[in-house]
Amino acid sequence: MKFGLLGFPKVGKTSLFNILTGARVSVDKYATGKSQSNVGVAKVVDPRVGRLAEIYKPKKLTYAQFDFLDLQGVQKGEGEQSLSLGEMRNVDAIAHVVRAFGDPEIPHAEGSTDPARDIATMEMELILADLEVASRRKERLALNLRKMKNKEDELEMPIVERCLAALEKETPIRSLDLKPEDLRRIRGFAFLTAKPLLILVNVDEAQAGSVDRIAEELGLTSWTGRPRTAIAGLSAKVEEEIARLEPEDARAFLADLGVAEPAKDRVIHAAFGLLGLIQFLTAGEDECRGWSIPSGTRAPQAAGAIHSDIERGFIRAEVVTFDDLIAAGSLAVARERALLRSEGKDYVVRDGDVINFRFNV
Repeated sequence: MKFGLLGFPKVGKTSLFNILTGARVSVDKYATGKSQSNVGVAKVVDPRVGRLAEIYKPKKLTYAQFDFLDLQGVQKGEGEQSLSLGEMRNVDAIAHVVRAFGDPEIPHAEGSTDPARDIATMEMELILADLEVASRRKERLALNLRKMKNKEDELEMPIVERCLAALEKETPIRSLDLKPEDLRRIRGFAFLTAKPLLILVNVDEAQAGSVDRIAEELGLTSWTGRPRTAIAGLSAKVEEEIARLEPEDARAFLADLGVAEPAKDRVIHAAFGLLGLIQFLTAGEDECRGWSIPSGTRAPQAAGAIHSDIERGFIRAEVVTFDDLIAAGSLAVARERALLRSEGKDYVVRDGDVINFRFNV
């Protein structure tokens, strides 16, 4: 799963990228943008994986992960031509970093700090970029259909027209109630406003203790109820200070501020909620690992997250809940207590399932 970090210049986007991924990309607070992209990985440190490792003593411990792509800041009014937005079409979701901090040494491009304005402005940039793509596609489909009737083009045309009508009304595609088959038909165009949107509000150090209430405090509640949209707050300045501390000192610092968890965990949890993800676990002497999948995934497709051959040759899934396995202390005891179940292809995987897949190819 890949998130694209998006933002106007001087919002703290690359600082956040460093916090999430542990990278050390240089940040020039006076720069108006970067000429290169940065790619990094944020591990989803699920403590359940560590508990399994205590039982199995594996050779390897692997956490699920998110990839983050940090691109050059988007200049206002240049969204349609922006190379950054072009690269954003290859990500699964967008994280828009919004500035809510003040700093006289880093002037805001608009002259004042206004998160609500900047969120709306960026949304319009995405809409205009998608409008151009949708308009070109409609013209191409009309030309194709005039030359020759094609069932796929005929099915695609009303979907594109619906998207185009919404964009012309300044409505993002993610707000439309499109059916799964409709989304599959337009997937190739990678519309930016069809992607889930995570709004990350970068606040002053003084506001770090109220990040859980940031939408209410900054008047952004109208965004919290929108389809496939979520908001999380953080203070990059505070998080950079925390990153330099020892773990025990970092926990004490967070407690003093009244912050329940560091920004990395908060962003990961918000991403899981936005994307509707859960984790299942695999455990053995070779490796203990967490796997992220969409909620509602059936057992064969969950097996496919590990390898396509396992999905193709799926026979059954041997499942025990994490809590039951920990209480039993071993898989053998869990089996003796009839806590280990055999599930077929219609089984819907649940968060925290520890699974061993049986397959034959």
